[in-house]
Amino acid sequence: MHKLLTSLCFGLSAFSLGLSAHAQAAWPNKPIKLIVPFSAGGANDLMARSAAEGASKILGQAVIVENKPGGGTTLGADVVARSPADGYTFLISAAGVLSNSMIKKSMPYKDSDLTPVVMIGLAPSVILVPANSPYNDLKEFIAASKNGPGFHWATAGTGSTPHFVSGILETKYGAKLDLVPYKSGSESISAVLSNQVEGTSEASIVALPYIKSGKLKALANTWTSRISVYKQLSTASEQGFSELRIAHWAGIHAPAATPADILDKMSAAVDAAMKMPEISERLKNVGIEPIGGTRASFNKFVDEERLRLSAVVKATHMKDE
Repeated sequence: MHKLLTSLCFGLSAFSLGLSAHAQAAWPNKPIKLIVPFSAGGANDLMARSAAEGASKILGQAVIVENKPGGGTTLGADVVARSPADGYTFLISAAGVLSNSMIKKSMPYKDSDLTPVVMIGLAPSVILVPANSPYNDLKEFIAASKNGPGFHWATAGTGSTPHFVSGILETKYGAKLDLVPYKSGSESISAVLSNQVEGTSEASIVALPYIKSGKLKALANTWTSRISVYKQLSTASEQGFSELRIAHWAGIHAPAATPADILDKMSAAVDAAMKMPEISERLKNVGIEPIGGTRASFNKFVDEERLRLSAVVKATHMKDE
């Protein structure tokens, strides 16, 4: 009887493992959810929806975008960190997902609770000044800021991309900037438009309409290559400021224990989506560069980004009050 029970238990275990393996191999067999830790309508949301559209075609399942803004991305990231690691809930990640633990006093989850999957794309950050500003490039702006009390620089709060841009300008190039924190990027833009501050930086998707209409002046693009639809704007690196490398990027992270083969399939689907002409051109036309790539390339990017952001946080003593 004991042998019979042992055999039965062994058989049931093997059957259960077989079902589990089959379920994993059959992924996806129901809709997939992408949690966006930002409000609808921004660059990250647009990239998320483009990735969802393309990945859905590749995977043969609906990919649903759900916005959960709040806490500087921590609210949405925590939802994903606590979700089952079954390949049906992913996070649309951004720089804040990496830097929050460096800046915030407490976090609801650990960085190790999330694992990188794939890059979607990025919107280069553009340094903006009022249309009537006398400065025509980054060198002139930095040099002028060193005279007198310095310049007022608008940010979208602690840890925002403009905050990191100002940190690099100050610690690497000696710019003298007095930070003025606003609640959002749109408020920062309004402050520059009304000449309340001398400058800020903003994602290309937001900045380009103001630049093309002549309402704001662009001094530099802070990414490694020129913006596809606005190649006349040189990069900070081309102007001699190679340390100023930052962008508003969007990638995908998953709960840490998600099976590797599922991560591989999701990565391949998003990479293919970014190569679809209708999606690629749509993103490029608004100033977003589709990237895609492999799990390995995104892991490398995340590691390098974490190191660079950490150095700025330490140099500027950046802390969330």
